[in-house]
Amino acid sequence: MAAKYADVIIDISHEKVDRPFQYIIPQELSGAVYPGVRVRVPFGSGNRDKTGYVIDLSDVAEYPLDKLKTIAAVDDKGITAEGGQIQIAYWLKRQYGSTMIAALKTVLPVKQKLKQLEKKKVTRCIPPEELLQAAHLCKEKHQTAKARVLYALAEEEVLPQELLRQKLNVSPSTLQSLEKQGYLKIETESLYRNPVKHMDGSEKRVVLSDVQKNIIEEIVSDYRLGNPGTYLLHGVTGSGKTEVYLGIIEQMIVMGKQAIVLIPEIALTYQTLLRFYKRFGDRVSVMNSTLSQGEKYDQMRRAKAGEIDVIIGPRSALFTPFPKLGVIVVDEEHESSYKSESMPKYHARETAVQIAAMHKACVVLGSATPSLEAYYRARRGEYKLYEMTSRHGSSMLPDVYTIDLREELKKGNRSVFSRKLHELIEQRLKRREQTILFLNRRGYAGFVSCRACGHVMKCPHCDVSLSEHNNGMLICHYCGYEEVRRQNCPECGSKYLLGFKAGTEQIEEALHKEFPLARVLRMDADTTRTKESYEKILSAFADEKADILVGTQMIVKGHDFPNVTLVGILAADLSLNQNDYRAGERTFQLVTQAAGRAGRGEKPGEVVIQTYQPEHYSIVHAAKQDYRGFYEEEITYRDFMRYPPAAHMLAVLITSKDCEAGEALGRIMTDTVSALCACEEVYQKAQLIGPAEASISRINDIYRHVFYVKHEDYQVLVEIKDMLESFCKDRELRNQAVQYDFDPINTY
Repeated sequence: MAAKYADVIIDISHEKVDRPFQYIIPQELSGAVYPGVRVRVPFGSGNRDKTGYVIDLSDVAEYPLDKLKTIAAVDDKGITAEGGQIQIAYWLKRQYGSTMIAALKTVLPVKQKLKQLEKKKVTRCIPPEELLQAAHLCKEKHQTAKARVLYALAEEEVLPQELLRQKLNVSPSTLQSLEKQGYLKIETESLYRNPVKHMDGSEKRVVLSDVQKNIIEEIVSDYRLGNPGTYLLHGVTGSGKTEVYLGIIEQMIVMGKQAIVLIPEIALTYQTLLRFYKRFGDRVSVMNSTLSQGEKYDQMRRAKAGEIDVIIGPRSALFTPFPKLGVIVVDEEHESSYKSESMPKYHARETAVQIAAMHKACVVLGSATPSLEAYYRARRGEYKLYEMTSRHGSSMLPDVYTIDLREELKKGNRSVFSRKLHELIEQRLKRREQTILFLNRRGYAGFVSCRACGHVMKCPHCDVSLSEHNNGMLICHYCGYEEVRRQNCPECGSKYLLGFKAGTEQIEEALHKEFPLARVLRMDADTTRTKESYEKILSAFADEKADILVGTQMIVKGHDFPNVTLVGILAADLSLNQNDYRAGERTFQLVTQAAGRAGRGEKPGEVVIQTYQPEHYSIVHAAKQDYRGFYEEEITYRDFMRYPPAAHMLAVLITSKDCEAGEALGRIMTDTVSALCACEEVYQKAQLIGPAEASISRINDIYRHVFYVKHEDYQVLVEIKDMLESFCKDRELRNQAVQYDFDPINTY
């Protein structure tokens, strides 16, 4: 049965999307009205004819029928760029669970329409001789401002209005008066705030290998033949995946098409942008959270107007309104940052495939360590798989040494650095080669505890320990709570209140102590808070102004430093201890990506993996850069436990100001799902887990409960989510909220 009512927004600008209006769908337009379509509607007290966009459909009137107006017509010009974005938002809402408003604000990322930058110029409209006569006449009439303008235009045909205003002290009203008299013309030229600055446009072209050429030719050929698909490019670190992206995009631009290039971290923007800018010049732009609102607004305008060919950025760049999209590249597709942590909790990989289908574009996924989801689909034939098994050019994969820290401790070495790593760092300093030390840890200390009674310093508002920072503060990384570090244990009064020191700052201090002449740079969340801090640190290291770069995950993803011949991975197995089914996959990816930073130039590289679990299959396969071996072991475990990608999983998170109320709601919701699964055959294979307290049961005084539903069919979980949404809407929840997360990246 067709829907009877439509929610329409009159203005597509972002600040207006939270005010939809419901209209009646007339019988003659039934079937022609759907989310994204442009309609004509009567609006306001005068029933003015306005253009609007349908954002949702319903069978239920939210207001008395005599208060509702009727849609006048459907625009016959088809789906506009705005309509396409609404269709994407509707898909996000349906596929991932959220309000339509939240989905729209995700797809329309510019929060406010800022005033457009403009440049005005003044052009003479009559010959110089006539201007001089008019100037003399103005001077006689003591119209000195007008005379100054006319004299100036007699000498120069075109002048910037700003120059006339500042240098000749001429007001806009004077210029408008002269324009009315026909002496001159004022023209306005739009300017864009351009985030791409100080780029060197020269590029040294790389000779492509036969493998790279074949991949480019096959993907472009599929597109030309009208069969665009999704392709997984699995290439070892340094195999030349970026050159493949560049080659595909270059051919797309020749065909008049545009490209979106997604990257996982803002930290990668500078290096990636530089490579693309050298190839494509000013037709490349960037979109990320460090841009001002004005810069973001202008990039959207440029994209919609077709004035740029390539946009580069994290997952939000996916919603750039390109009218002629040809390809979406998702580099390092395995990265967890491609999954949104706020509603709607969409994944950029699946969303890219959906957007590409709407545009008849292709999707290229690339990684040295593909997500199990992408590789699983490639093995099943849903994606086309390309494998690049060797490094491009003369560089070779590095030699890897796995160091058992238990043995180091037995031999009396209590240093952060194993004897092997210490020896190799010394070698690099003598040879003037560079070293990267990777630690998957933030802050000066992981936690502070009493060695006498075991008390752990915790946040009073969240169920997490406080992290000690070098400024003497204890900080909660969830709600931002801070307190001064105490000298004595608040529980037993002991003076043995100490931090577990395993942070980047502590590593930096140890380096200065062990290698006092070494030049050290640190790159983590604390040193990259400002807009250009990423670029400054990476540029300094690339220019060899430092010998050692210490950092967290952001330093091991995608960077290419030819003089780096040593990578040390400290506490490689730290991520194995997480209470998460993806812990093994994350550890393998991090260690493999970190190892891949060594020996990318002409000099051979070495990698030292320091671990307490050298026998774990994630560490063993990462040391050998053996993705297939790791995949076979990991997918066996996932299949047995019915974890993604072998099955799909819906996480339902309930947040409540009252712990008991949240727990009760969780029980009612799981009972509802159980009843549905018992009576409907299609749902009977569903597996229900919970409800229970979340692993972090309280954040900022809000209690958290969670339950999970597993099923092989994703759409079955979507239907369960729809049923739960209707259930919650009928109950009109107060002081409680429910969030849905499909195939969660992190367990709750």
